Amino acid sequence: MDYKLIKTEKSGHAFIITFMRPEVRNAISTEVMDELMAAAAEAQADPEMRGIIVTGGQEFFSAGADLNDARALSSPSETLTYLRKWHKTCAAFEENNLPTIAAIEGFCMTGGCEFILALDVRIAAQGSSFAITSARIGTVAGAGGTQRLPRIVGPANALEMMFDADPIDADNAYRIGLINKLVPKGSALEVAKQRVEHYATRAPLSLQFIKHTVHKGMQMDLTSALDYESFIVSTIYETKDRHEGIGAFLEKRKATFKGE
Repeated sequence: MDYKLIKTEKSGHAFIITFMRPEVRNAISTEVMDELMAAAAEAQADPEMRGIIVTGGQEFFSAGADLNDARALSSPSETLTYLRKWHKTCAAFEENNLPTIAAIEGFCMTGGCEFILALDVRIAAQGSSFAITSARIGTVAGAGGTQRLPRIVGPANALEMMFDADPIDADNAYRIGLINKLVPKGSALEVAKQRVEHYATRAPLSLQFIKHTVHKGMQMDLTSALDYESFIVSTIYETKDRHEGIGAFLEKRKATFKGE
């Protein structure tokens, strides 16, 4: 696909997606959503890729949703269609077979912050900041923020963050668990690429099944989730990679995984 609002590149086993709208601080429009979904599908279809990284560059990640789209909404049905597109965009990464990583420099606001909540790992640099500012403009976070944020940082932290509608710095974001890793300024993308290369040493089916099982299990009660986990484990035990992994461990050699 010919992308116009994002840039894609491959680095080792990493498929890197970079927002390319600096004139509007990487605001996420519906056209950007289309390109994000297409890029996520492209990465998943490439057998050489072992992870997807999304970044906004060195100055900022994203200012959030493109408010020109929001301003144009004139009915509840149009608004619902718009929000469902946000949900599909987030699902393209949350349900992707590959691990997904946000590499964040600078500010990551509202829709941009909601988007990174749908990624598996969030790596942010010193100097970055985060906010969901919906309460400032009389709205409610509609790209999953009210649901994913409390699942990640806990209800109290999520409510405080959304009530305040003010940015929190990287140290506080790390303290409450909004970000997984806090790294020196300018190094978020490089650290993210290192993580993908590490993931590439693991069995790809294991990573896929782990991701799927965690996300599905979070929607279940514990007893049902444990039953589901047992079903998934019994399924992966029949794969060639499981035999290779255990064999390599017992033979004290490096495993060669093929995703089979």
